[in-house]
Amino acid sequence: MKQGGGTQPSNGQLLLLGVAQAVGFLVGALLGRWLGLALGWDALAPEGYSGRAMGGIALVGLGGGGGVQLARRWYRGKYGDPRG
Repeated sequence: MKQGGGTQPSNGQLLLLGVAQAVGFLVGALLGRWLGLALGWDALAPEGYSGRAMGGIALVGLGGGGGVQLARRWYRGKYGDPRG
């Protein structure tokens, strides 16, 4: 059920948005980590901030951010924009 214009989302809907964003971030970051490991870019490499480690860190960040954006898109499709 989509919201009408100008109505505020319920607390339960906002909680759902927060949980969906957290899960999306976690899953996306893990996928980015695993992709980095498959490419040989270890974000947690013991040698420090080498180029490969920086590439792995970037993949983790991109994966986490992408997961959050997918969760927001899912929420907007189901409930509408939470900002009204």
